[in-house]
Amino acid sequence: MYVDDDDTLNTLCESIRSSPLLAIDTEFMRERTYYARLCLIQVATSDVTAIIDPLAVKDLKPLESLLTDERSLKIFHAGQQDLEIFFQLMGEPVRPVFDTQIAATLAGFPQQVSYRTLVSDCAGVELDKSDTYTDWARRPLSATQIEYALNDVRYLPVIYSHLIDELHAANRMEWLKPDLERLVDPATFTLNPDTTFLKTKKTSSLNRRQLGVLQKIAAWREYEAQKRNIPRRWVLTDESLVEIARRAPSDIEQLMSIRGVKDKLPKAVYPQLLTVIAEGLALKDSELPGAYKRRHRPAEVDGVVELMAALIRVRAKEHNVAATSLGSREDIEALAAGDRDGTPLLQGWRRALVGDELLQLLEGKVSISVADNVLSIKRVYEDPVGDAEDGTHLA
Repeated sequence: MYVDDDDTLNTLCESIRSSPLLAIDTEFMRERTYYARLCLIQVATSDVTAIIDPLAVKDLKPLESLLTDERSLKIFHAGQQDLEIFFQLMGEPVRPVFDTQIAATLAGFPQQVSYRTLVSDCAGVELDKSDTYTDWARRPLSATQIEYALNDVRYLPVIYSHLIDELHAANRMEWLKPDLERLVDPATFTLNPDTTFLKTKKTSSLNRRQLGVLQKIAAWREYEAQKRNIPRRWVLTDESLVEIARRAPSDIEQLMSIRGVKDKLPKAVYPQLLTVIAEGLALKDSELPGAYKRRHRPAEVDGVVELMAALIRVRAKEHNVAATSLGSREDIEALAAGDRDGTPLLQGWRRALVGDELLQLLEGKVSISVADNVLSIKRVYEDPVGDAEDGTHLA
């Protein structure tokens, strides 16, 4: 079913409204824009598959009503970008949701498992990859392209059923809940421009005052990219941002001497950018950002991070989960640098499975050794005279 007018969309949405499961995928373009351009929406239930053409349909409200209907579970695969697009479209999150990629990592599948792999393993179907790089904004779409797009949702209900059975059998549904709750939290899709400077590369040589300038101009770049709907790097590259923060130019001539400024910025915004730079220079010491721990951590911490990652891999293998489902590299680096607030590694089931043990490793109470190319984790005990010896074998 191909939906390209309002009446047909109304008919489709009414026909699937009572379905308890609604599989969803999108095709979009964002190489040349800040906001994604929604090109296709694919939906499927147990007995209906359809493509909605948002470039032709004028009113998507009937679909939006379904996306926020608590009575139907919306199923995605690696759906965060899809969910972000719908959040921007509707101003509220899709709910409730289930993400097959996240669930699969708790059911023995590898990290970032592809939809194609899950279709093969759960539905016994091998999908064609020939239209992976289609320009989905072009019309008309061929029959082959339409079929390819429909296949992206056709098997999601089957995959969902398979994963639910696996997770129930392993008593892991509670493990999944926090990650799914994050996908219906508006904060997940709400960007704070004042924190975008934290993702800027090559900032280790900047002092706190320069970081204050960087924070201001990175936020300005974000607003400018949003206003012009262009990728942020088209406003200014990270390299240009860092150099502007380092030099803190006070006039147009100094600003134009920085590589990338003349090529990227229209002259009309030069005064505005100089004002933002001055605001960064005028910040009180108490308002300046601190050194970014994860980027500025001492070199010796790198070895600690590798040990922590090794411990996580051992425990992940033991419990048949993907290592990244326990904690990302960023999570590990934050914990190694002493940041214990808000890290998933110290929350819920992750803390019980590996978090407390990571803390023990950092405190010298756990050791990691290698024998016959196999990692072993041992708890270290202190004897009455202060010597340490290996205790219970944990791996």
